[in-house]
Amino acid sequence: MNTDQVKGTVKDIAGKAQRKLGEAVGSTDQQVKGALKQAEGKAQKAVGDVKETFKDIHANVRKI
Repeated sequence: MNTDQVKGTVKDIAGKAQRKLGEAVGSTDQQVKGALKQAEGKAQKAVGDVKETFKDIHANVRKI
């Protein structure tokens, strides 16, 4: 697991919480901000996943 995966997951969770809070209090602004933060977190985690995959491939190629 790398830092992009961790930070992305944290942003995703924080965004989900912000979105749910916005829903609870009826704040469209908070719902949108939360959804954007969630999308940013998912994207950052995806970048981390790609990095991790390439790292694994590189490690396996070196074994050959």
